[in-house]
Amino acid sequence: MNKYSRILTQDITQPASQAMLYAIGLKEEDMAKPQVGIVSTGFEGNPCNMHLNQLAKYVKEGVQSVDLVGLIFHSIGVSDGISNGTDGMLYSLPSREIIADSIECVVNAHFYDGVVAVVGCDKNMPGSMLAFGRLNRPAIMVYGGTIAHGEFGGRRDLNIISAFEALGEYIAGKISEEEYKGIIQHSCPGAGACGGMYTANTMASSIEAMGLSLPYNSSIPAESPEKYQDCVRAGKAMRYLLERDLKPKDIVTKQSIENAITLVMALGGSTNAVLHYLAIAKTFGIEWNLDDFQRISDKVPYIADLKPSGKYMMEDVHAVGGTPAVMKYLYECGFIHGDCMTVTGKTVAENLKDVASVMSTSQKVILPVETPIKRNGHIQILYGNLAPEGAVAKITGKEGEFFEGTARCFDGEKELIEGIKQGRVRKGDVVVIRYVGPKGAPGMPEMLKPTSAIMGAGLGKSVALITDGRFSGGSHGFVVGHVTPEAAVGGNIALVRDGDIIRIDAVKRTIDILISEEELATRRAQWKKPHVELKGMLRKYAKLVSSASTGCITDGE
Repeated sequence: MNKYSRILTQDITQPASQAMLYAIGLKEEDMAKPQVGIVSTGFEGNPCNMHLNQLAKYVKEGVQSVDLVGLIFHSIGVSDGISNGTDGMLYSLPSREIIADSIECVVNAHFYDGVVAVVGCDKNMPGSMLAFGRLNRPAIMVYGGTIAHGEFGGRRDLNIISAFEALGEYIAGKISEEEYKGIIQHSCPGAGACGGMYTANTMASSIEAMGLSLPYNSSIPAESPEKYQDCVRAGKAMRYLLERDLKPKDIVTKQSIENAITLVMALGGSTNAVLHYLAIAKTFGIEWNLDDFQRISDKVPYIADLKPSGKYMMEDVHAVGGTPAVMKYLYECGFIHGDCMTVTGKTVAENLKDVASVMSTSQKVILPVETPIKRNGHIQILYGNLAPEGAVAKITGKEGEFFEGTARCFDGEKELIEGIKQGRVRKGDVVVIRYVGPKGAPGMPEMLKPTSAIMGAGLGKSVALITDGRFSGGSHGFVVGHVTPEAAVGGNIALVRDGDIIRIDAVKRTIDILISEEELATRRAQWKKPHVELKGMLRKYAKLVSSASTGCITDGE
């Protein structure tokens, strides 16, 4: 790119286009400058996103400082924390597609030369990645950062999951109503995404490892003074990307996705990463399937003592050197591809050259690979007669690796919550929540409220939970999600009955209902698909969405 010329000059020569741009305050000399779309998913109703519109202004400051034109526009966001456990959660995963569609729409319609996405809550990050893959023009993601920990009643480790688990404790009579309300009121003290290694921090850190955000972006907390400079430098970096025409498909390769998933496994990240990276790979035209996650899980140890199953939060990762310090250690141990290109215009190895390994300081957040929490990854891909197309288990090693128990079936999470209140869930049960898949719910809602209620009720170590829905990054316990085919399309999870024996073996990676094929066939012949009345976007989503085993995409063949 010539220093002062737009890449897409042929698209901006129309008199009407120029007239519109003069109207917004551009000058004659601006007309030849590259235009950068800065998309914010900011909105007031969610701590993850409440500060993003201001961060977008900081990005614009950086863009303008290197003689580019920065133009802010907006996409949507859905708060997973607010919508979890309600019908609002039906809209969470579909929002990923709306975010991708809207970014693609505005950037293509207005001929922007590049795009910076300023994002916060869970679906914001993968939504922007899908847009980057479709557009394939210079792009950077800026993560709004993680929230600080909350404090109440002598506890200094509160976070969003504390509020959900408090519900189970309150139902079980373990805490008073005053304590319950106190925990809720103090779990989230300000701006930033949920503080543990939940989906937002999982996706942000892994996208940094993949190369589409600047070093340290994912680990700088939302309310840190460093976040301002982080945003400005992202804006400035667009100059470099445009001059060299360095595009997302030059950066995202099979090896860079392997780097991303390596970090997910090492940090104990959310199972939602499976859905999102299946979709990202498909959008970028990269061969990738469920077995690739297992391949990486088999070799990468789980070394981060982070919530939900551990002790620390993302702000603690920042305090011990941030995401680059963790990447440097993994690179030194041979788990990271150093030759992958990044948005800095340098390779991963070049970015990490002067970074100190997280092991160079005294800290307890990240364990040595010789003494990990688990010698392989916590995400395990299971197959069996309950999931012939695959299921995703989150096995940290703390909850065991084998469970055989009696099925207790619930058609949706509301039924389960009532079942817990009524004492229907007992030790030794395998809780089955079904008809909550991408088509069945629709929208594949997270089962955070059920897992948190089970934990709060003191059943976390004595029951397993399987579902054709998905889990929050904050879910923990013996949980298996993404069971495919889902119940709504006649998958075998729809045929399970109370009292059946279900066996889950995370070592052999199997998940089976212990009945004969003949009995399954008989039940299948008797099964009738439940009718769900849908309208609007959920109706469109249910018609278009693919299976969880292929990433729940809506623009596939």
